[in-house]
Amino acid sequence: MNQTVKTIALVAGETSGDLLGSHLIEALKLSLPNARFVGIGGPKMQAAGMQIMFPMEKLAVFGFIDALIHIREILGIRNKLKAALLATPPDLFIGIDAPDFNLNLETVLKQRGIPTVHYVSPSIWAWRGERIHKIKHAVSHILTLFPFEASIYEQAGIPVTYVGHPLADMLPELPKRDLMREQMRIQKQQKVYALLPGSRRSEVRYLAATYIETAKQILKKEPGAQFLVPLASRETRTIFENTLWKLEAQELPITMLFGHAHDAMIAADGVLVASGTATLEAALLKRPMVITYKMLPLTYWLSKRKAYLPYVGLPNVLAGKFVVPEILQNDATPENLAQALLNLVGDKDAVAELEVLFGHMHNQLKQDTAHKAAQAILPYLTDLTSAA
Repeated sequence: MNQTVKTIALVAGETSGDLLGSHLIEALKLSLPNARFVGIGGPKMQAAGMQIMFPMEKLAVFGFIDALIHIREILGIRNKLKAALLATPPDLFIGIDAPDFNLNLETVLKQRGIPTVHYVSPSIWAWRGERIHKIKHAVSHILTLFPFEASIYEQAGIPVTYVGHPLADMLPELPKRDLMREQMRIQKQQKVYALLPGSRRSEVRYLAATYIETAKQILKKEPGAQFLVPLASRETRTIFENTLWKLEAQELPITMLFGHAHDAMIAADGVLVASGTATLEAALLKRPMVITYKMLPLTYWLSKRKAYLPYVGLPNVLAGKFVVPEILQNDATPENLAQALLNLVGDKDAVAELEVLFGHMHNQLKQDTAHKAAQAILPYLTDLTSAA
């Protein structure tokens, strides 16, 4: 292995990308202990040894409208980063998800002879499939998290490696629910629901009231129910607390947690979850769930108009059919959400079938992701002439 110090630039745009990036940095350091990592990331990537050039939070926008509101700031960051990377070229650039930000940057860097790897396939199987042409021009290699994605890129002649999903490596195949309840001082027979309104502030603003009103509806039919609400940051906790006060719902049996989303899901009988990576986490933790989402009407209309699939939740996408309910936008009333969650949790046969299905899903996605990703990337750092 060449011991020349390599500089690797990475860009992650949100919490899930920060997790992917941190694991990848650690895996690459096993073969390249002297490598230097720079770019945009969060606290996990920084803790793994990356020099943060811009804060990741600036890129975490929610839908088309939110992106338009912050477009000037985001473009300014990209232009500054691009100038810095062209002035002092890295040996490799890795864009982690955030395709609208990273693909344009990757295109410019690849044209300048810098190898580019894109980690996490854009959802071209769900909408905007024409982006595959842009991806082909932008990337030297793409790493996919889901097995069905690899064939799409192979058919387009784009170098690809299926690396599995890191959550499948991290999360237990057999979650210890009784032990978790004991640690959280929850009785075994207590009915518990985990409410996950998202990690972004904009998501929590849109969903907090609906989640709180859903808890009220569940309590009408299950008076002893308890609710766990893991929140990703102090800001999202404040938003949720303020909504509780506005709705005069402070007396609800809700326990808010700083993080600990996995603990909440393991302990819960059922999960109400905003569409996104958390739906996959719930599936890997073998929990029955109802998936919901709300956004600006125009954003929702544009998204729905461009969609290819009838479902948005990752468990349904991976199964290729509806295996858990999705109740979105105007249909996502507290009454509908509460009834769907109560119906699912109350059906023991359906819950048992989901546990088996989610177990198969876990096995398929468990690939030692960080190691496989690093092995796919290392050739671009050891033979730059042929890789570029």
